[in-house]
Amino acid sequence: MTDYFKNIPAIRYEGPESANEFAFRHYNPDEVVMGKRMADHLRFAVAYWHSFAYQGGDPFGGQTFERPWFGDTLALAKLKADAAFEMFDIIGAPFFCFHDADVRPEGHDFAENTRNLEAIVDYFAAKMETSKTKLLWGTANLFTNRRYMAGAATNPDPDIFAFAAATVKTCMDATHRLGGQNYVLWGGREGYETLLNTDLKAEAEHMARFLHMVVEYKHKIGFTGTILIEPKPQEPSKHQYDYDVSTVYGFLKRFGLENEIRVNIEQGHCILAGHTFEHEIATAISMGIFGSIDMNRNDYQSGWDTDQFPNNVPEMALAYYEILKAGGFTTGGTNFDARIRRQSLDPEDLILSHVGAMDTCARALKAAAALLEDGALEAARKARYAGWETPAAKAMLTGGTLDGIAARVLDEGLNPRPVSGRQERLENLWNRFV
Repeated sequence: MTDYFKNIPAIRYEGPESANEFAFRHYNPDEVVMGKRMADHLRFAVAYWHSFAYQGGDPFGGQTFERPWFGDTLALAKLKADAAFEMFDIIGAPFFCFHDADVRPEGHDFAENTRNLEAIVDYFAAKMETSKTKLLWGTANLFTNRRYMAGAATNPDPDIFAFAAATVKTCMDATHRLGGQNYVLWGGREGYETLLNTDLKAEAEHMARFLHMVVEYKHKIGFTGTILIEPKPQEPSKHQYDYDVSTVYGFLKRFGLENEIRVNIEQGHCILAGHTFEHEIATAISMGIFGSIDMNRNDYQSGWDTDQFPNNVPEMALAYYEILKAGGFTTGGTNFDARIRRQSLDPEDLILSHVGAMDTCARALKAAAALLEDGALEAARKARYAGWETPAAKAMLTGGTLDGIAARVLDEGLNPRPVSGRQERLENLWNRFV
């Protein structure tokens, strides 16, 4: 046990009228929404790296946080785990997520890294026996160490490719042992700065082989969770191979992996790619590769990934509407890939950032569910495409030819006029619910 969060009470639901800072106003885990508990809809997870490993730095300044577990020893890594599980209990977190480098000390070589990871996995396993918090997903940090400056799976050095592959193997083993429901491949540096030193064809083929090995190993060890790729644009590499959902899908399709791997979509990454969160979610759903989400937000005046906690209910409701419409999460969930600001120094700040985010997500979920159950938006969308239900329209899609269609247009004297898309009316409808 630690005393880091001393005097901070367990967070309970008290309702919208509560003035208690340390209470949920909207997140009631047992409230039933569309036939399912709110907790089972949202499947919240705490990001180990931001909540417990982040030191309060940014691109222009170093550490501002002082945590009793900061340091590179197994003893301190276990203290960090103690604090983490205490926080999970305080906020009632159903899940957590981690990279290997978040939880274990950095060793002198691969063997020591593996021993350190296994020691912490043993420690986690013991804690999870008495905790309600489960593992949503694990992943490997293949970007921070200087060896990965030119990528991991796409690195021109085969020894670095091998080191990365071996590291993923140990992280998959750890995730499997802890009952993780997904495994994420996050290629933070899988991209390039200049074509002058890059072989695009070779790097794509190497990355594809790496992913195939991951899938092969998943089946070998009997891991039943989902393999996820997290799309990541621009930052830090100028050209990222996993830029957005469509790019990832094209890659998976090209190399025959579209039935094995899905995507974990981060709101901040969507913004950097020039998309909205709901666009990327809807795109993944339409392509059959939606898996999970990292919930955060960017500062829209900054050109980098600020990873702030979410606070925009209308924006988030659009995302949850697409998820609910598609049937909700299966193995995925809502991971708070978000960090408190570097001036937020107190333990209470770490707790209350999650409380506020969980409340905001709950409000967004309920707004999305209410609109979906109302049915007006879906009815309007269906009416807009109703013309495609006619025999002539269906025939165009099931064997129509250009000359045949042209003949019909002439015979029937077609001269169609545009029909309103009614965007503002639908925005007004949406705003009635959010």
